[in-house]
Amino acid sequence: MNQPIVHGDHVITTGHVDMGPRFDGSTWKFLIHDDAARANKDAQSVWLYPAETVLQVVDAAKLTVPGGRAYSFVGAAPGAAVWVVPQTQNPDVVWTGWNTQDPTVMQKIDRGATFSVDGVQGPGILTVYLQSGDFGAPQVLWDSRKSGPQDIFVDTKTHTHANWVFTKPGVYLIRMTASATLIDGSAVSDTQLLRFAVGSGTLAGDAAKATWRGAAPGRSARPSVAGGQGPLVPILIVAIAVVAVALLVGFVTAIVCGGQAKKRFFADRPSSPLAPDEGSGA
Repeated sequence: MNQPIVHGDHVITTGHVDMGPRFDGSTWKFLIHDDAARANKDAQSVWLYPAETVLQVVDAAKLTVPGGRAYSFVGAAPGAAVWVVPQTQNPDVVWTGWNTQDPTVMQKIDRGATFSVDGVQGPGILTVYLQSGDFGAPQVLWDSRKSGPQDIFVDTKTHTHANWVFTKPGVYLIRMTASATLIDGSAVSDTQLLRFAVGSGTLAGDAAKATWRGAAPGRSARPSVAGGQGPLVPILIVAIAVVAVALLVGFVTAIVCGGQAKKRFFADRPSSPLAPDEGSGA
């Protein structure tokens, strides 16, 4: 059943929300799916417009960066406090993920959708990463220090949560695009600003009225494969020679098996191993 799209200002501090594509009539939109209402058994999940929605990350989300280098990628020193929207749900913190599960979207898109972080503005660093189990290596999806679009491909009927780490409290604007190729061959895309108010002392109203500073990053900022053809030619020649030699010496099976391996992000046993911040009460 298609769930309604509702207008109005919303501040979400706890509960389950996902960002994802949804058709508003015949128009492809990148919206926020609010499941938090389901805490009331008589309520229905709804879709919200990002421009009218603030995700408040309260101080219950404060964790301490552990020692060692395993989490140095978050951009905060060991022992520093960070605000984490975790991969595994913390009932006291908004639980933000993404999905491609809307029935109409699943019917119309070809294989899946591309989610891209095109830019981030805020007082600190944002990193979003997945980690499988307690001992799997963190796999960074998005990093606010990088320039240009950062794309991930999300298969149809996918529902995923990750760790969102903010190094400082304040207002963060995340410019995100959801795009896809439909079964009829047409391309669809929508770009929105996600609004996070990080820290209990940050006013949701400030996040609601925040605007992007400067020129918005365009999709033209995406690195162009065609623009780098020159250096690629000798690499291709060498690669062809290597393959030819491998065929002669009987390593076809190894090459085919290796070529078929595909790196995937899994969250079968999600975790957020950062330690609770001693001063947060979490």
